[in-house]
Amino acid sequence: MHLLNSKGDLFLQKRAMTKDLLPGYWDTSVGGHMSPGETPEDALKRETMEETGLKEFTCKLVKKYIWESPREKELVYSFMGSSENQPVINRDEIDDGRFWSMEEIRNNLDKNVFTPNFEHEFRMLFITSPDIIFSQE
Repeated sequence: MHLLNSKGDLFLQKRAMTKDLLPGYWDTSVGGHMSPGETPEDALKRETMEETGLKEFTCKLVKKYIWESPREKELVYSFMGSSENQPVINRDEIDDGRFWSMEEIRNNLDKNVFTPNFEHEFRMLFITSPDIIFSQE
């Protein structure tokens, strides 16, 4: 899930240095994998609570696509969300987290700051097709 605040800033998490894949890179607000039998919405609620401590938030599914890298291939459900509450990072899950302005993100693309998946999704949702975020289902 991409978590936006009222100013339009995007919360990003810094992947733990203990992660096997891309440690220390900044990544999507909330991410994870579904457990067997779990719906995408249930997985989102669980992962959001685990990583940000947020129990109350609003969100909508904005895109579903296949992400493929040399190491993995997965079906991604991209949600856009917001909350009146401030995220509280779980240091067992992530090393850091903060809100970034869209300009700050754009200025750091292609500089080995963000995960490749985040950069792909940011370009797809916020640069190439920003109308998808605000369109009605």
